[in-house]
Amino acid sequence: MSNPVFSTEKLDAFKSLLSEPKKVVITTHHKPDGDALGSSLGLSQVLMKAGHQVKVVLPSEFPMFLDWMKSSRDALDFIKNTSGARKALDEAELLICLDFNDPSRVEQMQADLEKVKVPMVLIDHHLDPKVGFCNIQFSYPSIASTCELIVHLLMVLNWDHHLDRDSAECLYTGIMTDTGSFRFNSVTPATHRVVARLMDEGVRNDYIHEMIYDTNSFWRMKFLGFTLFQKMQVLEEYKTVVLTASQKDMDEFHHEPGDLEGIVNFGLSIRDMKVAVLFSERDGLVKISFRSKGKFSVKDIAEKYFEGGGHRNAAGGRSKLSLDDTVKKFVAHLAEYKSELNE
Repeated sequence: MSNPVFSTEKLDAFKSLLSEPKKVVITTHHKPDGDALGSSLGLSQVLMKAGHQVKVVLPSEFPMFLDWMKSSRDALDFIKNTSGARKALDEAELLICLDFNDPSRVEQMQADLEKVKVPMVLIDHHLDPKVGFCNIQFSYPSIASTCELIVHLLMVLNWDHHLDRDSAECLYTGIMTDTGSFRFNSVTPATHRVVARLMDEGVRNDYIHEMIYDTNSFWRMKFLGFTLFQKMQVLEEYKTVVLTASQKDMDEFHHEPGDLEGIVNFGLSIRDMKVAVLFSERDGLVKISFRSKGKFSVKDIAEKYFEGGGHRNAAGGRSKLSLDDTVKKFVAHLAEYKSELNE
């Protein structure tokens, strides 16, 4: 697959916005993952080297296994530092939104985001961006990650000379995590060419893998074992695995941000299963992580029944019902897809 084809008009408009030093704010979605945080920190470092004043404003905290990335602790957490985050948004001359395509994805920060009057740029790889959300939209769902999309943009704009090892490692992290360590079918030859460009800057791929996948707390490992043994249900007639994490269970195992990351994939690894779903109680809601294999689209279920969306094989949603009732609702609707799941 070839590199993304960017609109000359949009590229020129983006270049014009950054032709002189500006106060730039970069933000991303609630509960930032590797791609969200990696793209935010990576692009912020590139723009700072280009002479801009940049602040990263996050709608919420991020997983501890990502705190090794440069400048991660300089990011403003809207929930923990609301006044500082609002001040940054108020003073911004340009706002760049990464890895989300609808204001609702920033949750508690939505009202503040929608008050911003300065030019807004979207760089994202999710389907169906909200029309008119940003002045300039670089929306490419065929690209494996927002971090990959950013590197393509940097190279087309001839800004990639501002990359260094720190920014390249942030961007590499997002590509690695959003592609499941390069195993998903979203990976293309262009993805590997981008990774090669980043590795030219001295990216420590072994170190990054160790920090993300091989650095766990004692309590996370206990929680993982408990969840897989006690809280996993296999629905063989639907080729689906259901996992749950109640607030009580998470409190008992001293849950920290990021402890749920990747658990749903264990369900999907079971032989003959096509779908895995993790239901977890968080922030007064039930948050849902959907994963699937092959042609079956979990995005459709997330959008139709759970106020969510995402990609064909990876989506998210939420429910205001109880944990048990949310699972029952999901299983009831799953019956609609029985024939498709058993093809």
